Amino acid sequence: MMEDMISTRSEWDSISAIDLLRPDPKALYFALLEGELHESTLAQSQRFLYQQLDSVASMASDLPPKVEGLMDWMRANTASVGEQYREYITQRRSGQSQLYFPTKSHALHFLKGVAPTKLVDGAWLYGLVSQWRDSRYDELIQIYLEELGEGEAEKNHVLIYKKLLATHECTHWENLPESNFTQGAIQLSLAQHASEFLPEIIGFNLGYEQLPLHLLICAYELAEWDIDPYYFTLHVTIDNADTGHAARAVQAVIDAMPHLGDRDSFYQRVQNGFQLNSLGAGTTQIIADFDLEQELLNILATKAVTGSQLHSDYCRIGGKTVNEWLAAPEKIHEFVDTLVKKGWVRRNEHPTKSRFWNLLVGEKGAMFGVFNAYELQIIYDWIAGENLQVPTSMNRRYRNRRQGFDSTPQDTGEIKAHSDEFSAELNLLTDKLACAPDENAAMDLLVPWLSPIYHHTPVGLMATRIFTQRLRA
Repeated sequence: MMEDMISTRSEWDSISAIDLLRPDPKALYFALLEGELHESTLAQSQRFLYQQLDSVASMASDLPPKVEGLMDWMRANTASVGEQYREYITQRRSGQSQLYFPTKSHALHFLKGVAPTKLVDGAWLYGLVSQWRDSRYDELIQIYLEELGEGEAEKNHVLIYKKLLATHECTHWENLPESNFTQGAIQLSLAQHASEFLPEIIGFNLGYEQLPLHLLICAYELAEWDIDPYYFTLHVTIDNADTGHAARAVQAVIDAMPHLGDRDSFYQRVQNGFQLNSLGAGTTQIIADFDLEQELLNILATKAVTGSQLHSDYCRIGGKTVNEWLAAPEKIHEFVDTLVKKGWVRRNEHPTKSRFWNLLVGEKGAMFGVFNAYELQIIYDWIAGENLQVPTSMNRRYRNRRQGFDSTPQDTGEIKAHSDEFSAELNLLTDKLACAPDENAAMDLLVPWLSPIYHHTPVGLMATRIFTQRLRA
């Protein structure tokens, strides 16, 4: 049966690709993230990984031919990125405009576009946590615990990114294209098949933890648009080539290399895992694919579905009522063109000069509250066009950003609300730990709560704190 797990690589190779359905990365992503870990989902995720590995098998690897060259390779990569970033800073200081985000809406669209990957940060390593007794996995488990903020909410990477999305109301990321979910689906699938794909996990981790140029540029330009870059600057510091994740990722490869057996075959699988980082829609592609007007049309078409019967008929634009215009979302571009032609929108001028914009903002605006902050930014930037005010220097608010959340009531209030909601689970976990026959049993009891499904919940955070403390005891 196709739902059965494939037991070996040779068994996979013997199955015709025509006979296998290609799992949908988006559907698989949500199934794994929501804890649907029944046999059919696990079988799909296994097939998905084999298919992704087959797609990268013929790619030329950037890694050195021998594992002994990894440290030098890592240091050279870091030095190259540093040099390119210094060149970027020099160009910006000489007057060059933003490289990635010429508008704030572009930056917010990027945050939304990479959300599926960022919201499972570190997931590929979860399957190794159960091997906490084996010292060969110490570096990898430590990396995972740090991705989880070692159980501290203000340092948990997923919670940091959730807060960033919420601040700018970057909602509905679940509706993104399938390609935006490929990386997340790979990471969640690796989490469920660690014993089978260990070399690939180590290789994937090696690639993911290296410092990329786009991370530095994103952090710089997000701050210019008054968007907190902490999630990105945090990764710049922890992925450093001295004592950070980049160096630990290299050491993890060295530690895991077999002393007996086929080292070359193991390292080839590491290289294949490394290449998995290149699949799906990545940072630079998501940035390059942004089309401001198309995003505007998408937003208006979505609103039209619910708003087509909510407007009075006294106002006619271009011979049609607003309800008539909205009744055909596929023709929303004609409505937008008519708004411009009839003077409701004055392109390339300050948005406050447009009648349409004034309907959207201010408590007396007829459409106040219809659009969220992200959607309003899209509309604002589209109307402003060539008249858009672009920042010329780093926003001071985030120039010297320190680690941690802003100390506002909202930051701690939400955490407390969740703590109250999950108090039963917290008490139950505490009771189970107290009844554990020994330390090993207690540690094993904590492992499931460190999964990508739970680690950012109150009970998961507590479990992570206890696990981290006991692991280091």
